[in-house]
Amino acid sequence: MAAPIFWRKKILVAKIETTYGTDASPGGADAILATDVNLKPMEGNDVSRELETPFMGAQGTIPTELHAMLSFKVELEPSGAAGTVPGWGALLRACAMAETISASTSVTYNPVSDGHESITFYTYIGNTLYAMIGAMGTCTIEVTAQGIPYLNFEFTGLFVQPSEDTRPTATLSGFKKPDVATSANTPTFTINSVAMVMRSFSLALGNQVEKRFLVGVERVLITDRAEAIQTTVEAQPLTSFNPFALSAAQTAMDVTLVHGTAAGRIATLNMPAAQMQRPQGLENAQNITEWPLRMVPLYASGNDQFTLTLT
Repeated sequence: MAAPIFWRKKILVAKIETTYGTDASPGGADAILATDVNLKPMEGNDVSRELETPFMGAQGTIPTELHAMLSFKVELEPSGAAGTVPGWGALLRACAMAETISASTSVTYNPVSDGHESITFYTYIGNTLYAMIGAMGTCTIEVTAQGIPYLNFEFTGLFVQPSEDTRPTATLSGFKKPDVATSANTPTFTINSVAMVMRSFSLALGNQVEKRFLVGVERVLITDRAEAIQTTVEAQPLTSFNPFALSAAQTAMDVTLVHGTAAGRIATLNMPAAQMQRPQGLENAQNITEWPLRMVPLYASGNDQFTLTLT
């Protein structure tokens, strides 16, 4: 009897593809330090032939539109050296994001509408290799008070038949130990230049990931996006900040979140023109009134709805 395959003995590696759908052969140097990994290696449809037969009974099916889905979270922590790409940089590139490197200064990510890059994933569970090629995805940036900030990814890619393989040696030096979100570690959170006491924040990229299985092409595409911000903050006197008036006026305002204080470990998320939407209800936390707020990042000249800058 074969030994069981332990779920925790997992290695995830990923590499940007030079040509769409061509296996980039990621190795141990491309390892990803992830949590909450969820893999669906053989998604699709089962098509019945719907035959008229002499007897009652189930019919066999044909698998079609085969693809794989992979989701996981990565700690939002820069590389530790300004101008050095973090270990998770390739993942954002596969979510329709551009990566701009300023040597010894910064790495900046912003959304792009063309030239989207694809990525190859290898997920080893035990010695079983689950590969996924031509993958693209979406991401939600999540920050919660007293919690680790995360990049929450969801990828869809083309199916590859699983196989038994030799596990690589994972190199995870591109991933640094994170700091939790606190007043000291997260020194700035402002909306319309007003400092907020924040419980939680999320920015969803909202990428529309489509599977195209046609005669002549099988691929995954990002065909649209709709970013969305959700945050919960302590209520303030309306003379200081009035989300109801801002919503009624359809006001677009700057939203800035800075996490980290040491050089090489600062992540700044900026949305220069986020439109306030209708506040939906009030919340009570420890007998303190809190506002759950929703905003939509708008673009000015295009592809400038938000930036994530690491310094």
